[in-house]
Amino acid sequence: MHIYKCSESVIKMNVLLLKEPREGTNGPDPYIKELAAFGLKATLIPVLSFEFVSLNTFSERLFQPEKHGGLIFTSPRAVEAMKMSIEASPMRDEWNMVKEKWNAKSIYVVGKATASLVQDLGLDPLGEDTGTADVLSQLILEREDSRILPLFFPCGSIKREVLPTALRENGIPLETLTVYQTARHPDLEKNLQEYFNQQGVPASITFFSPSGVKFCLETVRRLAGQQLDQIKFGAIGPTTADAMQAEGLSVSCSAEKPTPQHLAAGIARTLQPQSS
Repeated sequence: MHIYKCSESVIKMNVLLLKEPREGTNGPDPYIKELAAFGLKATLIPVLSFEFVSLNTFSERLFQPEKHGGLIFTSPRAVEAMKMSIEASPMRDEWNMVKEKWNAKSIYVVGKATASLVQDLGLDPLGEDTGTADVLSQLILEREDSRILPLFFPCGSIKREVLPTALRENGIPLETLTVYQTARHPDLEKNLQEYFNQQGVPASITFFSPSGVKFCLETVRRLAGQQLDQIKFGAIGPTTADAMQAEGLSVSCSAEKPTPQHLAAGIARTLQPQSS
């Protein structure tokens, strides 16, 4: 798809993104930057908080690549847990040697953000363009068979079962380990209240996960009141869109791929004045 920028066609509007700012980047968050190119003023509000767990067990597995057929990462948080596990391990000086053993296997990822973090650890990711766990599972099934050692899947406490189910139904051995727990951000209610008080009802609100829909929607409905129907709701992808529709929300746009560029283009198209 050709992504075009046409700032003149969009009146300055407020856009609310229900996600945490990307850490470790210089300058504005990529989503804010891309939306600004369309003349849109974006604000980020963190929805989720994370607690890392089982890092000692995770570390042991990471330094035993010979026991697994490859790795699967479907979220940046799992890669963050991996980085912490490596840095805390008494064997961390051996990582350069160990990572080459992992690179001799398949390192599967969903999305460019996760792929980038995996690359930062010296690993070579596959599947960054898959976009969803559903599509990634198809890639894995095309490449693997039941004779491989178990694929190792570090994941969060709230995970969809699509990928594990697809692999197990097709005889692909899989070993999962919960390495982070997801909860509602403690300041979510306060931050949303302050945003609506200071900036009013935004032209568009985008959700970035089914958990975000679960934790935010009631508050957003209350704060928007009778203006709720005026908001154009966006989703980062089909899984989140499904969760929104299940709650009765009309989804105005769902990003073709989970990238800042694709989401910004979709929101901008949604907010363009309709020609008569």
